[in-house]
Amino acid sequence: MPKTKWIIFTGGVLSGLGKGIASASVGGLLSSKYRVIPVKCDGYLNVDPGTMNPIEHGEVFVLDDGAEVDMDFGHYERFIGVSCKSEWNLTMGKVFDAVRRKERRGDYLGKTVQYIPHVIELIKDWWKEIARKEKADVVLIELGGTIGDIENELFVEAARQLKKDVGAKNIMYGHLTYVPVPYGVNEQKSKPTQQSINLLREKGITPDLIIGRCSEILTDKIKQKIATFCDVPKGGVISGVDVKNVYKIPLNFESEGISKIINKCLRIKVRLRMRKWRQLVKNMDEAEIPVHIAICGKYTRLEDSYASVVEALFHSSAHLKCKMEISFVETSGLKDPAELLKGIDGVIVPGGFGGRGAEGKINVIRYCRENDIPFLGICYGLQLAVTEFARNVCGLKGADSSEKNKKTNHPVIDILPEQKKIKDKGGTMRLGAYPALLKKGTKILGLYGKENVSERHRHRYEVNPIYHKILEKNGLILAGMSPDKKLAEFIEFKYHKYFVGCQGHPELKSSLLKPAPLFYGLVKAALDGKK
Repeated sequence: MPKTKWIIFTGGVLSGLGKGIASASVGGLLSSKYRVIPVKCDGYLNVDPGTMNPIEHGEVFVLDDGAEVDMDFGHYERFIGVSCKSEWNLTMGKVFDAVRRKERRGDYLGKTVQYIPHVIELIKDWWKEIARKEKADVVLIELGGTIGDIENELFVEAARQLKKDVGAKNIMYGHLTYVPVPYGVNEQKSKPTQQSINLLREKGITPDLIIGRCSEILTDKIKQKIATFCDVPKGGVISGVDVKNVYKIPLNFESEGISKIINKCLRIKVRLRMRKWRQLVKNMDEAEIPVHIAICGKYTRLEDSYASVVEALFHSSAHLKCKMEISFVETSGLKDPAELLKGIDGVIVPGGFGGRGAEGKINVIRYCRENDIPFLGICYGLQLAVTEFARNVCGLKGADSSEKNKKTNHPVIDILPEQKKIKDKGGTMRLGAYPALLKKGTKILGLYGKENVSERHRHRYEVNPIYHKILEKNGLILAGMSPDKKLAEFIEFKYHKYFVGCQGHPELKSSLLKPAPLFYGLVKAALDGKK
């Protein structure tokens, strides 16, 4: 393929329709033959989502290079099979920061710096540099937000101008919209889609592909109506039907004929090579043995806060052929978890920050340890597991994390020395992929199948090395250490069927084709317990 092909995705009507998953699904269909590079453009003025509350924005996804990026990058990595990079997430905060630095450096000397052409040219140059640097066959750009939002208008204008730069034969535009079925009417309505695309066309973009998100397959009548009013061929309108299993989406798109649309627009051949993918989806659909996992945290009001944790559980269930059932347990003020964990087969305490809900998580962890319930602690979950163990097994009264109790006599969890002088919050934690050496004879080594492993991190605090010996003396195995043997990266409890912790975030590298080992171990232990 001589030239890079470009696919631009926009969304309309309302947010949260699944534009990221739709984009990732298209990328997944192309990735078996082409090098697909995903780019996400967000209109907010934050440089990245790292300082945002997960309840407001959803999960912060961390890349190997340490970048904190939008949660849609989780979809890209899971569906496309690519390891994403920091510069592929372009926020308006980054754009304005870059323009400001260029202006101060004198790059625009003598000129009045304006949105058009200067900001627009910077955005387009950013995209083109990614394509050049990555030797991309296809660049898949998702424009965050909804058409009509003031925040994303500069990205939309850059997307419009890009067509002239790269040539009409090398670019296509896809638009995800909403087709409701109002209660009592029982008829699919196209008016929101028409208005959404009218807004898009006012910006100078006519879509080649329209995906109608709906509770049921779009009828031929509604497809024809949308095609007529939105100036696209009838074959350019496909269904984005609601599904419980998001891994069906690329299969559904293929059955709707999306390959023909892409082939026609970009003159490239799309072939569905997803035999194993299809089988794993079938395993999930046909599974009969239920496994019930509780995710115990403080961001449970928005399930997207733990999106990658949820997906990692489903990846494991597909390989173990069990039916995954997930409960979210709010730990703020939780003193006795016995009733809430009744009938639960396994427990996850995920990552988090601060003191709220921490004592509730510690109570959950103690209940799991004392009742032999399979347990996985992630990042803060590992730290709280160590805290609980220090208090109730090692006898270190008042043991705590200095993050939530600066006056504790036993800071079994303490801040990293290099973090103590840092004042800026954004992008300053221990971020990205870090290696660890696993201890022989441990469950964790058995799951990974190799001694040298790497997981992505996002934290400031660690297990205090001063307490390593007393923890090990009482049965807590420091199952994985940093190469210099100073930092505990993995733990497990020898007198338990599955009591495991990881200082990193193994959920971030999990995928349908290759589930995260520690999640696989948790689900298997839970399944074995039922058998």
